[in-house]
Amino acid sequence: MRILVIEDDKDVATYVAKALREQGYGADIARDGKKGIEKAAGQNYDLIVLDMMLPRADGWEVLEAVRKSEKDTRVLVLTALDSTGDKVRALDKGADDYLVKPFATAELAARVRALLRRSKGETASELTYADMKMDLLQHRVTREEDRVELSPREFSLLEYFLRNPEQVLTRDMIIQNVWGYEFDTMTNVVDVYINYLRNKIDMDYSVRLIHTVRGVGYILSKEGKESGR
Repeated sequence: MRILVIEDDKDVATYVAKALREQGYGADIARDGKKGIEKAAGQNYDLIVLDMMLPRADGWEVLEAVRKSEKDTRVLVLTALDSTGDKVRALDKGADDYLVKPFATAELAARVRALLRRSKGETASELTYADMKMDLLQHRVTREEDRVELSPREFSLLEYFLRNPEQVLTRDMIIQNVWGYEFDTMTNVVDVYINYLRNKIDMDYSVRLIHTVRGVGYILSKEGKESGR
């Protein structure tokens, strides 16, 4: 999941992006409205976290530009503007949710999760594949009914596989969708976390689910497509 944070306050932007990355999302930052409009138009984001008081183009202009595009990107307004009138105006103009500063990180994370579930048209809170189940609300994973303890990043990585089963996922795709663009794509961070994940969900089971496609990436599959573990 990729999120664009449009916020001119450097400290707030860094804090929000860091909080999102710790939840396993990829997060980019735009420090003014014009740049935000350009990034939103040029990339496919699942969600935009939008401040309203921005230089070069304010949040209202950004919101209007996003809604005029053909992209169904969710918008969470995150602003110090706390009047009922501002909230009603933002929601009427196409914002999907509205959170007033100062805010609790836990509430921000919960609202982001809710919007992203909605953006995928999901009503169910569970992803399944073979004998594996992932409860998105409880942040719980089981395999053959055994509880699997995962870190937030491992959880996000597995979620990406579960949303794209039996598809070859390249390292670049995984970097972009799980980490964002901040990492050097030549790093071995993907391989390291794949090994972490395999040790937890595959090692003790007769059927392994995460397979290597040599020179390309990885695939979640019940079939024996392993090529160079």
